[in-house]
Amino acid sequence: MKIEKNKVVSLIYELREDDSKGKIIETLDNARPLSFLFGTGKLLPEFESKIVSLVKGDSFSFRLDSEKAYGDRSEDMIVNVPVNVFHTDGKLNEDICKVGNSVPMMDSEGNPLEGTIVEINDEHVRMDFNHPMAGVNLYFSGQIVEVREATDHELNGHSHSCSSCGSSQSSGCGGSCG
Repeated sequence: MKIEKNKVVSLIYELREDDSKGKIIETLDNARPLSFLFGTGKLLPEFESKIVSLVKGDSFSFRLDSEKAYGDRSEDMIVNVPVNVFHTDGKLNEDICKVGNSVPMMDSEGNPLEGTIVEINDEHVRMDFNHPMAGVNLYFSGQIVEVREATDHELNGHSHSCSSCGSSQSSGCGGSCG
């Protein structure tokens, strides 16, 4: 069975930075494959275009330039947030507010987003809201483990599992999730 819209695909891969010799970002193996409903916007469109029509057992390897993955890093995505946003009972919550921590936030329209704290001072907390893989060229090599018909339950949005490749909002290959 070929990979096409509304088929459930399971695959394994090694994700590297830039090319086949780059730093390993993530490895998914048979014990932890990525399973998703193909063609529903859960993965990067360019990732899906590279595996469409493959069948169980097929191997793949390809590079996604950062522009086709998570885009370039943008200085506009690094912002100052008033330090009092991180206060609990009038005092800085140091369990949450530390350099390097990723903190779930909301934009002005109530949409969830994740930011990484890069600096803290008396007036503001500087946060980077770029996707963790923005500006990174991605190189995937892997194999299709399974392609099957989706169940009604899966067609209603219950078939995506992934780790940093992108389950509900991590990093890696997912589109809206990575």
